[in-house]
Amino acid sequence: MKTNDVLLRNVTKVVVFIIFLFSLHLFLAGHYNPGGGFVAGLTSAGAITLTLIAYDSQTVRSMLNINTIMMTGIGLLFAVGTGMIGILTGDPFLTHKFGHVDLPIIGDTSLHTATIFDLGVYLVVVGVTLTIIQTIGESD
Repeated sequence: MKTNDVLLRNVTKVVVFIIFLFSLHLFLAGHYNPGGGFVAGLTSAGAITLTLIAYDSQTVRSMLNINTIMMTGIGLLFAVGTGMIGILTGDPFLTHKFGHVDLPIIGDTSLHTATIFDLGVYLVVVGVTLTIIQTIGESD
């Protein structure tokens, strides 16, 4: 039976974009305010789940073309790799480094290895959540 989900699909296109923007805000604000990679990852996974509800899984899989298991592995490499930076410099595991860089348009910017760690956490959370949701939602 074919249902007419025109309203849901059109609203989803706008709402998913807004959710991804909010997820980006949560990711970037996570160092100085509440947020970070975990919350941003859950928010992004929620946006993709909304897309899965509005469309079928094959359509979403062709739109995103993401290997969620590979995404999880890359995220783990980022998270563990930033932890190893501390060990390689003679500090304890997960000791983060930071510095200031003068970028042409932006100006003085502080760079942190914690951002790379948060990116790893983000990728792990999105990858694992989508793997679980797609596994549960697949039909034989």
